[in-house]
Amino acid sequence: MLKFALQNPTPSQRPALEFYGQMPTLEQIRRSALLWLLIATVGVASTGGAKVATGTLAGTVLDTGGKPVDYATVTVETSDGNHPNLTRTDGDGHFEFARFRTGQYDVRAQASGLFSDWTKRVFVHSNETTRITLRLRASKP
Repeated sequence: MLKFALQNPTPSQRPALEFYGQMPTLEQIRRSALLWLLIATVGVASTGGAKVATGTLAGTVLDTGGKPVDYATVTVETSDGNHPNLTRTDGDGHFEFARFRTGQYDVRAQASGLFSDWTKRVFVHSNETTRITLRLRASKP
């Protein structure tokens, strides 16, 4: 009897069927899908623009006589000893690590068998350049 009543609803049953039991039309499904796609796109776009705070670490490497060292290797790593990065100095002994996340880093230079001491906990600030000088030391016997 329920089957017959749903196939030929009475006027009092029609509002209940419209709310509870009718299948959505293809057009309604398309509109819903388009709405959900739009919501998902806006959600992804709003998180995609988030920027990570970065800064620059730059400096000069000097030899034991205080002269700039060209082509020295400079190592930087996070203060917990992870994520090492290397670069070389230019002809004037300058180096630069650009677009590094803000935080603390340890830095050391090496050239021709000579090393600088580790410069510990150098803080890279957002949108700023932190400058340091590394001095190579004579080898210990």
